[in-house]
Amino acid sequence: MHSASYTKRHMYNFFVTSQEGAWESAGYEYERGRFLEYTSEEIASRFQELKERQVASLLELPCLFAYEGKAGTMRVGRLIKLRLRPRTLYIEFKLDENVPPIPFAKVMPLQMALDIRDWELSRTHWAIKDEDLLGILKSHGVIPARVAARQRISKADLPPVSPPGLRIESVGDFVNIVIGLNDGSTEVFYRGHSNRAKYRLEPSLFRKDDRGNLKHLHAEDTMCRELLVSNANDFKEDVYTLDKLVRMQHYSLPTRLMDITSNPLIALFFACVSNPTELGEVIVFEMDTSQVRYFDSDTASCIANLSRLPASSKAEIDYSIANVREFNKKSAVKRLLHFIKEEKPFFEPRIRPHDLRSVLCVKGRHTNNRISFQSGAFLLFGQDATLDESGSEEIAVKRIAVANKQQVLRELDPTLHPF
Repeated sequence: MHSASYTKRHMYNFFVTSQEGAWESAGYEYERGRFLEYTSEEIASRFQELKERQVASLLELPCLFAYEGKAGTMRVGRLIKLRLRPRTLYIEFKLDENVPPIPFAKVMPLQMALDIRDWELSRTHWAIKDEDLLGILKSHGVIPARVAARQRISKADLPPVSPPGLRIESVGDFVNIVIGLNDGSTEVFYRGHSNRAKYRLEPSLFRKDDRGNLKHLHAEDTMCRELLVSNANDFKEDVYTLDKLVRMQHYSLPTRLMDITSNPLIALFFACVSNPTELGEVIVFEMDTSQVRYFDSDTASCIANLSRLPASSKAEIDYSIANVREFNKKSAVKRLLHFIKEEKPFFEPRIRPHDLRSVLCVKGRHTNNRISFQSGAFLLFGQDATLDESGSEEIAVKRIAVANKQQVLRELDPTLHPF
């Protein structure tokens, strides 16, 4: 009989890039938004926060390095170091010298066994797969049998989801905590999640299914246009694309906006109103007043109009171009500028690459009852932008776990209901 440790499946890191020759260097940098794509929810939930235990687990996993497309070769290796940067993850790695480059044609018959999906090879990303990379490649003669196996890590070995810090079971407890968190020197907003283990700090457009596949992002421009076509009268008074995105939220269309509110009790209500048996959560966002923009912000217009670009155009934007003038001369950026000028005719071609990948706090106009009720503000997410679950340099994040939901709902004012 095999021992339990022997029968564990050995997970692996799967890296894909469009940068030619990237895996011949000693290091590579990923946007945080590309981490955990095409990764099952069960595994991804353990790596939302990258603390010491999570990083140690990633360094233990074997790695498969690939390029976009199906014509190149793949390499096997391991991670040496992971450096956490504000918007990126920098990896240092070492390729296994005992394993020569692997033609994609040899891996293609094993895609299903390795959980590599066809569309993964057309997008730069970093996934964690629940499959035995080395075992599968050895058993099919793709790599030499002498290649040393690494310590087996299964899902049971992964670090647990971080336990809640602050916790409340009554409205009184909640109010006391909120009062203690805000000294009045910063802007503070709130958001309620009815299931703290499930929901992430990401807009609906960026959400993935249980297997880690992006559900909506590839069709962003099409979804927006279809809604505008079918409900043209409802949008005819909206001046800015941001106004349209706010209204699209009302239609439950996935957008790059994430609702937040200046009213903590509204956030508490949404933390309790569903999933009665699950622990809810109120997230507290704190930032300097200078970080808050308004509906007519130029930077907000730049990010919001990304929603009008086809996925192919968004993929063409080269954010490595540091010179702003050169960046604005690129065809995809010119197309974005065209959209911005439709709502701001005097806008000058000075889009900064950094701005298009930022997370912006925006106070929107109260154009419908839902927005007015929620004291509407939003976090607007740029291209591949992420807000770390533990916060960022610009936006501090605190969390309050919410238990005893039914009692909390009874204690809340009965008029505090959005419908």
